[in-house]
Amino acid sequence: MKPLADCKLYAFVDTAYLRGRAPELVAQQLCEGGADLIQLRAKTSTLDEVRRMAEVILPITLRAGVGLVINDHLLIAREVGAGFCHLGQEDFFDAGHIHVSEIRDTNSAIRIGLSTHAPAQAERALAAGADYIAIGPVYATGTKPTARPVTLEYVRWAAANVNLPWFAIGGISLDNLDEVLNAGARRICVVSAILNAADVAQACAEFRRRLP
Repeated sequence: MKPLADCKLYAFVDTAYLRGRAPELVAQQLCEGGADLIQLRAKTSTLDEVRRMAEVILPITLRAGVGLVINDHLLIAREVGAGFCHLGQEDFFDAGHIHVSEIRDTNSAIRIGLSTHAPAQAERALAAGADYIAIGPVYATGTKPTARPVTLEYVRWAAANVNLPWFAIGGISLDNLDEVLNAGARRICVVSAILNAADVAQACAEFRRRLP
């Protein structure tokens, strides 16, 4: 897998958008389209279901040299051998953690990403030793309908102040991608604009082509 700093396009196998498609099929299409990282996001699935999905997706991402991110479930990420785990504010700080060293297994090389929604949260995530952070939601998004958009102002702040890999996320589409890039983003997360496309691999490739 390429170094995290060189990862530009962060895509998703989100069970809310599968519409009957097999998770491994979507993962294969994302790999073919040029995704650098793929997150397995399964908010309504049981732990066993998440584990089974991760076990069938991981060989696909490994063959493609793509990093697999497990959303929320660090134990599953460890068990299946995924390279990354992504945690929200509520999963990390609200759970009483201060630094990722508290949850990092010394026998594992799993890297931890944290969601942030404001500069103060970003600064706290940096101090906590996150390997990368997500900046968003930039725009309103059906993926998190109750989340208030952070707007391009937060993207501009991140471009000026964050010195580790960060990904803009939330409502990013081919129509507004240039706005996000002009605000300083060099890495993006895309969920619905890829998973709702008629051709997932082609949509993924078009985002990848337009990234600097």
